[in-house]
Amino acid sequence: MSIQARRESERAEREQLIVTAARELAENEGWGAVTTRRLAAGIEYSQPVLYSHFKGKDAIMAAVAVQGFAQLAQELRSARAAMTDPGAALAAVGAAYTDFGERRPALYDAMFTHIVDLPFATPEAAPAVRDALGELREAILPLALDDDPGILTETFWGGLHGLVALMRGGRLPRTGHDRRLSLLIGHFAPPG
Repeated sequence: MSIQARRESERAEREQLIVTAARELAENEGWGAVTTRRLAAGIEYSQPVLYSHFKGKDAIMAAVAVQGFAQLAQELRSARAAMTDPGAALAAVGAAYTDFGERRPALYDAMFTHIVDLPFATPEAAPAVRDALGELREAILPLALDDDPGILTETFWGGLHGLVALMRGGRLPRTGHDRRLSLLIGHFAPPG
C-alpha cells in the first residue's frame, strides 16, 4: 500500500470513528449532548482533528444521516423484495419504515427532523438518500396507475413520517399504530 493510500485509509477510518461516536452519543443522550468537544474527548483526538474532517456538528450529523439512509434503503429493499404482491410489498415497506423510525430515534431525527445540509429531491442528493427514497418509489410504482408516481411517493412518505413523528412525540398512542398504518396503506394499495 502506498503512503498516500494508507493516509487516505487512515483518514476514512478516523472519519468513520467520528460518525460512529456521534451516533452512539446521540442514541444514548440525544443530539443536544453531541458537541465537538465531547466527540474529541470520546475518540481521543483533538477538536482540530474533527474540524479537519467536518465543518462542525451539523456536518457530522449529515454524515450520520447519510449512513442512516443507506441502512434504511437496505431495510426497505429487503421488505419489498420479500413480497411478490404489490399491495403486500407496499405494506411491508410501510412497516419497515415505521419500525426503523421507532428502533433508531436519534438516527431518524438526524435523517428527517433536524435541519442539516442534506439535499433530498435534487441531483445533488447523496446516493444513499436517493436509494432510500427510491425504495419507497419502487413500492408505489406498481400501484400508481395513471397517477404521478413521484407525487404518490412523496405523499406516502409524508404519511409514514407523520405517523412516526406523532407516535414518537407521544401525540398518537402506540396502541393504534398498526391500524393507522393499515389505513394509510389501504389508500395506496386498496385490498384486492
